[in-house]
Amino acid sequence: MALPLLRDLVQAADLKARKSLGQNFLFDLNLTSKIARAGTPFANTVIEIGPGPGGLTRSLLLEGAKEVIAVEKDRRVIGFLEHLVKAADGHLSVIEADALAEPVWELGTAPRQIIANLPYNIATTLLLQWLEHAPSFASFILMFQKEVAMRIIANPGDAAYGRLSIITQWRAEAEAIFDIPPEAFIPPPKITSTVVRLIPRAKPLADCEPADLEAVTAIAFGQRRKMLRASFKAYGGADFIEAAGLEPSSRPQEVPIEGFCALARLYHEHQKER
Repeated sequence: MALPLLRDLVQAADLKARKSLGQNFLFDLNLTSKIARAGTPFANTVIEIGPGPGGLTRSLLLEGAKEVIAVEKDRRVIGFLEHLVKAADGHLSVIEADALAEPVWELGTAPRQIIANLPYNIATTLLLQWLEHAPSFASFILMFQKEVAMRIIANPGDAAYGRLSIITQWRAEAEAIFDIPPEAFIPPPKITSTVVRLIPRAKPLADCEPADLEAVTAIAFGQRRKMLRASFKAYGGADFIEAAGLEPSSRPQEVPIEGFCALARLYHEHQKER
């Protein structure tokens, strides 16, 4: 697949990143190839969210992805990517859609994966939405601002451990792969970015309802410096916590995911009795 330099095409088209869409373009072929290779061996369908001018898209195709579906909201980009669609000879399709509203878990053919440099302003929302359909995906290779990535992968006892860590790792194994400095992007953001690999679990880490897990983590981390017995005073305090097999004096950042699942199951029973 022979193509002109991407920077030259972007300059000729006067295609500039839009802050309102959370766009930061990544042109460095070494970096985009590194991201693409993190997803190998590729699934049947590789889904890219917000391809922008197509730096990562090129690398996915060059690294051997057989079917790439790019979901893009920016109509300017749709037209710009036509040259790449033609050069890809049937291996690339571009869908004009808002990723927040698009059921990407239905695109292409399973197994599917998402590999993307996500817009920072909606990255967490997208991740949590996709994890609700975790069985539809083989893996995710996603870029976040580093602070968010650290929250995603944090373990109990870590300063960054919280609701995002629990909700994510309940459904998937997560690891940070590598950082990307601000100067690699155009325009450069004010923060470092981190690429994270997530592998959906065959089933959630422990049994509970998603809404109940969200509820108990909200209660606990809404007052993260307080002991659990104080945070759950309205549900029975120390007795409630002990019934879940936890120490009432524990603070939320010390409790493993399985412990929050136990709390979620008790919370569910408590709500049924009300």
